[in-house]
Amino acid sequence: MTAIDPETLSAEARRAKLFTRINKADAWFQVFGLAWLTPLLKAAAGDNPRAQMSEIWRLLCVPLLAIAIFLVAWGTLAPKVQTSLGAIPGPAQVWEQAINLNDDAVREREKEAAFYQRQDKRNADLIANGRADDVKERQYTGRPTYYAQIWTSITTVFFGFLIASIIAIPLGIMAGLSATANATINPLIQIFKPVSPLAWLPIVTMIVSALYTTNDGMFSKSFLVSAITVTLCSLWPTLINTALGVSSIDKDLVSVSKVLKMSTYSKITKLVLPSALPLIFTGLRLSLGVGWMVLIAAEMLAQNPGLGKFVWDEFQNGSSQSLAKIMVAVFTIGIIGFLLDRVMYALQSMFTFTENR
Repeated sequence: MTAIDPETLSAEARRAKLFTRINKADAWFQVFGLAWLTPLLKAAAGDNPRAQMSEIWRLLCVPLLAIAIFLVAWGTLAPKVQTSLGAIPGPAQVWEQAINLNDDAVREREKEAAFYQRQDKRNADLIANGRADDVKERQYTGRPTYYAQIWTSITTVFFGFLIASIIAIPLGIMAGLSATANATINPLIQIFKPVSPLAWLPIVTMIVSALYTTNDGMFSKSFLVSAITVTLCSLWPTLINTALGVSSIDKDLVSVSKVLKMSTYSKITKLVLPSALPLIFTGLRLSLGVGWMVLIAAEMLAQNPGLGKFVWDEFQNGSSQSLAKIMVAVFTIGIIGFLLDRVMYALQSMFTFTENR
């Protein structure tokens, strides 16, 4: 009988626990687009370094190589294309304008801070001189920074997306549970789903202008116009996927709910939603992506505050730097779209406890 060294057993146990933690973390690495960290950690822990290096090459090096090839091709070919605004800017010019936009934002924040400092000092002097009735609080009216426009677009798309979800999920559950409700809703989906945001925008603008006449409301008219346009265009993927998820529930489970005489509320919360969540979240991810694209188009056409208006203003500006700034905005829009999808995927993983597929 061979004796086993307790220290060897302890080392093996620690090694097994380490790999268990790495495998658990892998699901979240994949959600956030960091799947290459898993083979890197496994290689560091001594798990077949040759095989793990092959995975690192596939998951990290190949994408980085593709980006490098793209940047080289862009930098080589861009100067050869002449437009009315000059040559297409290369990566260096676009990066330079990104830095300039950041510097402009810093200067604008300094101006805003100085404005409020002057205002506070002026009001304090008025109060000290017994002229409290002359004290006035004014809002800074300087031009919005690039970061402020980004934040405006993000808040607008989330507001429109939230309203779309509140409408689409209950309607999708109804359509999935009832053939009559599905027959009622389906024609509306088929008619309105293909409608472009450019067609909705003038209708929404006229309705909001007619009904929202105050200037002192919680939301500005431009915000509501953009958000409602996002709602009208982004609710369909969630509605369709919710209905599909609910209708595809195992019929045996439905039969069990009838035998147990479950109430409608219990049936929806304990049976329908848990079973349909993966498809519901797929619809939500698609809706948010559609909403983000729709918002940029709506902001450009209606000249509402946000990234879309920034792109249009730079196009109209026509300076030698405008094209590079537009390309900065294009990359910003793409990166934010990717991050929004990752956020929704992370929420899906939290609620459904499924790994990245």
